[in-house]
This record gives sequence, C-alpha cells and structure tokens, in this order.
Amino acid sequence: MKNEEFSEGPKVEVRRTADGSATLYVPALDEHYHSTHGARQESEHVFIQAGLAPLLDAGLGQPCRRPLRLLEVGLGTGLNALLTLRTARHAGAAVAYDGYETRPLPAAVVAALAPDWAAQSEALGQGFAALHAAPWGQVHPLAPAFFLTKLHEPLQEAALPAAYYDLIYFDAFAPEKQPELWAEAIFAQLSAAAAPGAVLVSYCAQGQFRRHLRAAGWRVEKRPGPPGKREMTRAVKDESVIA
Repeated sequence: MKNEEFSEGPKVEVRRTADGSATLYVPALDEHYHSTHGARQESEHVFIQAGLAPLLDAGLGQPCRRPLRLLEVGLGTGLNALLTLRTARHAGAAVAYDGYETRPLPAAVVAALAPDWAAQSEALGQGFAALHAAPWGQVHPLAPAFFLTKLHEPLQEAALPAAYYDLIYFDAFAPEKQPELWAEAIFAQLSAAAAPGAVLVSYCAQGQFRRHLRAAGWRVEKRPGPPGKREMTRAVKDESVIA
C-alpha cells in the first residue's frame, strides 16, 4: 500500500511500518499512531504480551468468572482492541472493553485500512468493520463474549467506575504531543478506577510518566521495549494502596 492522504476531517496519512502492518500519520502533530518499526509487533509486545496475556493466564475472564474489564486510552485504529479480541477468543475468555477516543477516524481512512485486516483473516476483517461501525456510548457485542463500548468524551471529564478495571492500555499520543493526558491527575483518576492488582501498560518509558504513576499509587516496572524502543512501562495497582 502506498502512503495515502485523506481530506475528510484532520489530515491523516496511511503509512506502512517495518513489519508490513499499517499505521496512521498526523502531519499537524508530526506523530504516528504506532511505531514505525512495526505497528502490529509493538501492540503485541506492549499490550498483549505484557498486559493481557498474564491476566488471561491467571484465569481472568474465564467462564466461571466475570469478564475481564479493560480500559483503553486511545482506541485509534482499533489495533489493540482487535488483537485483544483474537487473543481472548483463543483463550476462551470474556472481555468487557471500554475504548476512549476523541479523534474518530474518517470513513475514508477506515476503508483504506480494512483490506489489511481482511487479508489477515475473515474474522479479523469482520471484526475491524464491526468495531468502526459500532455506535458510540453503547455496549456493543463485537463478538461472542467480547463487549465493546466506544467512548468519545475526554477522559478528564469521564466518570470512571471505582475499583473496576483489571487492565488499562495507555496508548495516548506521546507526552509532548498530548500533554493533557499525561498529567498526574490522569493517573490518579485511573488509579481510582483500577481494581486491586490491576495492570497498566504503555509504550512510553518517560521518567516523568513513571513518577506520576508512582505518585498515584502504582508500582512501576521497567520492561524491555518492542523493536526500536529500549524500554516500555508496566505498572500494577497494589492492594495495599486501597483505602
């Protein structure tokens, strides 16, 4: 696929990354949605392997238990959500997935990305189409045992449920591009919404980000990053910080 530009809404370009998967580039921010070293392999490494997989291995989301409750900050193209759907399906797990996004993709961008997902598998192609067609602000069964809620309001204004989420994907644009989402108050808000033992994962390894997490009650772990990044961040909500 050649790089493509779209005129509907803010200017966005579809670009191919080093592992062959597609990402988006926003010229106004000089920012990509995913790593140019490989969009899919970054998502697999950071969000699935460091975040989701250990919780599924521990039995969360299994039929004898409630669904695994997951919050994503930065739904974007739906890459993390679709890889989560695929992984949960293979594990036989149920997931309730809340995805915040303040920049919904123009229809032309969705159409340009669709063939990539359809080429991977019929199920993923159908999942991509269903994700972007799903209504905003409503629980939508994207697949059996996978319940998606797309949320368009700014995270800062959201009334998140207390002690609720088992897993948080923090996938906002970089701190210098979207600083309002990297303030200490945001991580305190997420801490209050996290269940005891909840996990937060992010591609970001910035020192200030980690200090904000610690100040908000998260136990921060440095992890090896995906290709092109030395480190990533994984944080755990300790039960001891719950009042």
